[in-house]
Amino acid sequence: MTALLEAQALVVSRDGRIVLTGASLSLAAGEAVALVGPNAAGKSTFVRALAGLLQSTSGVVRLEGRTLSAWPREALARTLALVTPEEGGAGSLTVRDRVALGRYPHRGPFRSFTAGDDEAVERSLRQTGILPLASRRIETLSAGERQLAALARGLAQEPRVLLLDEPGAHLDVGHQLQLFRVLDDVRECGVAVLAVVHDLQRAAAWCDRMVLLADGRVTAEGSPRDVLASAACADGFGVEVRGHAVPGLPHLLYSFEDKRP
Repeated sequence: MTALLEAQALVVSRDGRIVLTGASLSLAAGEAVALVGPNAAGKSTFVRALAGLLQSTSGVVRLEGRTLSAWPREALARTLALVTPEEGGAGSLTVRDRVALGRYPHRGPFRSFTAGDDEAVERSLRQTGILPLASRRIETLSAGERQLAALARGLAQEPRVLLLDEPGAHLDVGHQLQLFRVLDDVRECGVAVLAVVHDLQRAAAWCDRMVLLADGRVTAEGSPRDVLASAACADGFGVEVRGHAVPGLPHLLYSFEDKRP
């Protein structure tokens, strides 16, 4: 499978501390990859390095075969979108205006929107279920609603690669299910999706491939079943993982037992 986005041996430091120590990853068109790992493993750093927001000490990230540094800024923003749980933006903006910012890589800040731009914004609002909130100001939204608005902004960019850091943060179970259905719809259009997911059960039910990050490096990679059954997973999380087949379910249900002294 040809990689759309590829990172090779990334070493990244933050605040004078090495966070990633040679992490590598590839992502193909239409693929769903869950990036999992214990706290402080470097997951958020990895995602931001993949998006070009953090520079690596060594290693390289390539998008469509070109290093990120070779991409003009607006062209990169049209091709790759990053959604984070702490995404900022003026609280006085309406939800519709916040989502419309995703169209700026296509139009620039001083050109009028086209019917196609308006359609992309409307579609993103509908996909994420927040069209009824379109006229509300961002500052009046709950944390979960702001997270959905951030996702809608990313979708409005119409990227080929969508990177998400904890997309389910602040969402109740119903909105989490809706969010992952949206990500599946996006994948069917050929978009490559990489999401940092803390809920291992949710990650296993959603992704094609799971990547485990621990101590700043990828320690396991493959199907959710293989990764969660690996010694690397048990060591990384300090738990024993058991998968249980349930009639009628297409995936295993997992239980976790603390193995730390």
